[in-house]
Formats: sequence, C-alpha cells, structure tokens
Amino acid sequence: MKELAIIGVMLLGTLTLSAQTSFYDFTVKDIDGNDFALSSLKGRKVMVVNVASKCGYTKQYVQLQELYEKYGPDKFVVIGFPANNFMKQEPGTNAEIKEFCSSKFHVTFPMMEKISVKGDDIHPLYQWLTKKDLNGATDSPIKWNFQKFLINENGKLVDVIPPKKKPDVKDVIEWIENR
Repeated sequence: MKELAIIGVMLLGTLTLSAQTSFYDFTVKDIDGNDFALSSLKGRKVMVVNVASKCGYTKQYVQLQELYEKYGPDKFVVIGFPANNFMKQEPGTNAEIKEFCSSKFHVTFPMMEKISVKGDDIHPLYQWLTKKDLNGATDSPIKWNFQKFLINENGKLVDVIPPKKKPDVKDVIEWIENR
C-alpha cells in the first residue's frame, strides 16, 4: 500500500510539472485587463517580447510592428509584455504604456499587461519560457529588455533571440516564412 501511495505522489508531481507543456496552455491578461487565451493563436508562429519604454532597444518596436504588419496576424503574431525588471525602464501604468506604444510607434500587435519576467515574482508564462524543464527546449534566463522567444505553430519554444539582435534579422524572417 505504501508503494502505491509513493507512485501516486510521483504521478501527481509529474502531472503538475507537465500541466503546461505548451505555450497554448496559458491565459494572460491583455493591456486592458482582459483575459487573452494564448490558445487563440494556435496554428500561428508567435514572437514573445518583454518590452520597455525607456530602454536603448525601445526602437525595436519599429521592426516588431513592421513584422506584424507584413506577416500577421494570420500567419505570425508579435506579443509584447511590458516589464519593469531592468533599471526601472518600464515605470508606467498599463494605460500609459498603451498610449506610448500607440502614439509613438503605432503598435497594433497585441500588448499584454505589465508583468515581471524574472525574480521571485516571475510570471508563470516567463517561468515556462525560461526553464528547459518546463518548455522542453532550453534554459534562457531574461538578459534584458527586448529578449525575443519564437514559438512555433504547435506551441513549442523553438528559439530565443537576444535583446541586442533586431527582430527582423534574416534568420527570423526565414523562420517566419519557411520553417
């Protein structure tokens, strides 16, 4: 009987760890506070980016929007997650961030509410994105604002693009168009 209890606990632990094995298993809040089921993006490639308004890489909003306009939203989607984890470079409220993105960069791709992308209060999606034992692909701690995660049409993490690398580089374009 004791062996059955141990097996049961082991199975429960396995089920808990594998409960979110796909990007599509998550529901997040959009910048207006509404639920946004990532499962609504099934069949599309997705680039997830932690963004900030007062960062040296903030100009990457231009390339992100251009990619979204060229390939989205049916084949490819960019999703921005504002985060204030690095030198307080995203201090604004969700409303202020939304206004900044739309007025300064004409962002039309989905923007989510401000979250934490590292540390003790890391958002569960970013736990999945950054830990190989959860995403099955790679460990990829967030290095800075504008780190980009590429998710394939099946909800699996396939690549991580460092913050310095612009989102519209050749290998990303090839991934969107072909792979």
